Amino acid sequence: SWFVGAVVCPFVDFFTRYGTRLAVLMLAFIASYRLTDFTMGVMANPFYLDVGYTLKEIAAVAKLFGLVSSIVGVLLGGLAVARLGTVKSLAFGSLAVIASNLMFMTLAFQDHPSITGLAIVVSADNLAMGIAGTALIAYLSSLTTASYTATQYALFSSMYALPGKLLMGTSGFVVDAVGYPWFFVYTSSLGIPALVLLYFIVRQKRNAA
Repeated sequence: SWFVGAVVCPFVDFFTRYGTRLAVLMLAFIASYRLTDFTMGVMANPFYLDVGYTLKEIAAVAKLFGLVSSIVGVLLGGLAVARLGTVKSLAFGSLAVIASNLMFMTLAFQDHPSITGLAIVVSADNLAMGIAGTALIAYLSSLTTASYTATQYALFSSMYALPGKLLMGTSGFVVDAVGYPWFFVYTSSLGIPALVLLYFIVRQKRNAA
């Protein structure tokens, strides 16, 4: 009875409210939205070291520029949700993450490690993740119902994290196989399925309206 109430009922409620087709699209979108973050994030520090940055340089840039840009990203994400709505904020956040991942290629091609370049790329990456993360939290919150708010949010959170964590275990193999520049192309491309699914979600809702 505990399992039914804690796990089965929240999913039944979700599928009942949105219908099977739309619910499946939403769950697929949730599972794919942060794939870029997870697959790239696990290789960030090895990448910095491989291109010639020291641990002190990485820590200094991450603590200063990374922290500030993360806070700004969260604030911009909240502003975007309030002004543009959740769907447009999700799309904007996804595009920002894709663009920030491609920016890492500039560090891979530079002749000498540049602190300025590292600061710009780290700032852009944390800014994009702050926007995307805030938009996703707002979206997940909007999908819950009052009867199962905590349980549904926990299930949605686990769903978006699990695929990324499983896939990020292959990131090192991808780098060894194709090198860093193509690895960043690969991680950026992982953001495209979420955008496609978001489009179909919006279209499905319009057709059902």
